[in-house]
Amino acid sequence: MPKMKTKRAAAKRFKRTGSGKLKRSHAYTSHLFSNKSEKQKRHLAKAAVVSSSDYKRIKQLVSYL
Repeated sequence: MPKMKTKRAAAKRFKRTGSGKLKRSHAYTSHLFSNKSEKQKRHLAKAAVVSSSDYKRIKQLVSYL
């Protein structure tokens, strides 16, 4: 059986943490910042961990990450 291929689009969007969890970035961070509060912008800048309900699905896409 051939090796599984990593989905390159997913590999660019997710990174592994030291403990093996998957990190992701937030949406709504590309433009229209004048409408957003400072608190919202500050929280959007930080990375988030992929939720447990999505983890299994995403893990298959980035199997070798």
